[in-house]
Amino acid sequence: MSQNLQIEAAFISTAGIKPVNEDAAGVRVPEDEYLSVNKGVVLVVADGVSSAEAGREASHTAVERFIEEYFQTPDTWSVSKCGEQVLSTVNLRLFRKSHEFASETKGYLSTFSAVVIKGQTAHFFHVGDSRIFLLRADELVQCTTDHVASLGDNKTFLTRAIGMDNRLHIDYGRIPLEEGDRLLLCSDGVHDFMSKETLISELGKDRPVKEISEALLEKALAGESDDNLSAVVARIEKLPRENIDDYSAKLTRLPFPPSLLPGMKLDGYKVVKELFASSRSQLYLVEDEVSGQQLAMKTPSANFDEDTAYIDRFIQEEWIGIRIQSPNVVRIIPQDRTRSCLYYLMEYVDGEGLDKWLEKNQPPSPKRAISIVKQVANGLEEFHTNEAIHQDLKPGNIIVTKDDRALVLDFGSVFVAGLSERVNPITPEGVLGTAGYSDPLYLQGHNPGIQGDVYSLGTITYEMFTGQLPYGEKIEECRSAFDYDQLRYTSANTFNPVVPEWFDGALKKATTFDLEERYRTIDDFMKDLLQPNPEFLKTDPVVQQSASTLMFWKLLSGFWFVTFFLLVYLFSQNS
Repeated sequence: MSQNLQIEAAFISTAGIKPVNEDAAGVRVPEDEYLSVNKGVVLVVADGVSSAEAGREASHTAVERFIEEYFQTPDTWSVSKCGEQVLSTVNLRLFRKSHEFASETKGYLSTFSAVVIKGQTAHFFHVGDSRIFLLRADELVQCTTDHVASLGDNKTFLTRAIGMDNRLHIDYGRIPLEEGDRLLLCSDGVHDFMSKETLISELGKDRPVKEISEALLEKALAGESDDNLSAVVARIEKLPRENIDDYSAKLTRLPFPPSLLPGMKLDGYKVVKELFASSRSQLYLVEDEVSGQQLAMKTPSANFDEDTAYIDRFIQEEWIGIRIQSPNVVRIIPQDRTRSCLYYLMEYVDGEGLDKWLEKNQPPSPKRAISIVKQVANGLEEFHTNEAIHQDLKPGNIIVTKDDRALVLDFGSVFVAGLSERVNPITPEGVLGTAGYSDPLYLQGHNPGIQGDVYSLGTITYEMFTGQLPYGEKIEECRSAFDYDQLRYTSANTFNPVVPEWFDGALKKATTFDLEERYRTIDDFMKDLLQPNPEFLKTDPVVQQSASTLMFWKLLSGFWFVTFFLLVYLFSQNS
């Protein structure tokens, strides 16, 4: 234990003289040794923008989600990558919430300053005008720069904040630490209302850091602070002997595991059998020798052992999966022991792919089919809540248990909005493999976002009720926009007469190639699928016009037919 990081940290946040506290602060010092070594300690402060409609919600969301999601990132990632990835998704979440307001001056905006202490280094992330200070041997250093612009008369405004833009511009830095160092993170309600000398005096006192943080707020109030007040104080008691950054670098170069055979053991997991293998990965059923729990272990394919993009993508799958918490999504198991090879663990679900299930149960009863569709929809909505798009939803990526529990799996093609590394996530390989279920826009180089998952779910629902694809098998041969233009939707009741018109109308709207016509969310699609939409019960004007035209020609033909026989009769009478 003497080689581990030892730190004392505390925080305090109050409204001050204001009626509402729009600040937020937090600290997490893991008790678990594995997390402490591999993830470190997190200190965070955020100041919700007062002029925004939801400053308080913004600051609390930023602090809570950063602390929670940082510890869910892969231990093979660097601190900078972990922090930037998490903050990008949090920023986009707040940015989108901000745009729910009609006024541009309202929204979810907040400053954000965080320190991650890992090994002998403090990594900081900063945007806005909260500050991070380091006190060492009575010398106080401001580690961050305020992102503000002057309006004159001592008035300023924020130029950068979390939630302000869809692309987050955040400052990142590293500070080598020494034993005895003290760190302070505080909002402007604290640092704007006391002198540098006071900060040094209070921060350097030999007493518990909780008392130091409280004293700082008292000094700020005595200095007539008219804002919310927040302070996080940490004192470095002992540093690890080894620089954990070097250790982290070793983790990112973990070797690929060998092909695993039943009976082999890896990091305390005993291989029971191989569940699946492809050119890109392997999946094994393993048993934890400590708990006896059966799990699924996914390993990378040796075909890509020198492909850094593939390795990064494989590691990212684990992080994405850990963030998606739903009873209808296969759960990724956070790692609690050091890995000797590159792999990750999932819950083991005893079931079969929906494609195999449909072969055995075609046609399924409407009740069973709808139950499965609803569960898949619930799983997809959890993806979308976390700013993630599945992108490769197909029957083979849905597992169904014996009691008809449905779970979405496979994070290999998932796109997470806001991640700079994945600006253009569309690859021909991912699209061409499942052309029957993927939105044709992927093939054309466009990302339809949530509407792409809507298309896939609509296609799968159509197949469950008809045994066919909405545009037929020819869709798998399409390679260009022209090819898709030649396709026509076939009404579901053509294959299954019991499918009602309104149900078919919902399927058609979900699978249309036109994004303007397609449902924008899974929820909108499910509402029309589960209860009749009057719009789909109206007579089709084109069909109605065609029927009227046909009736006209029938009447006209009848008139000429009667006239012909009348003429024949008259001529026969004259003769």
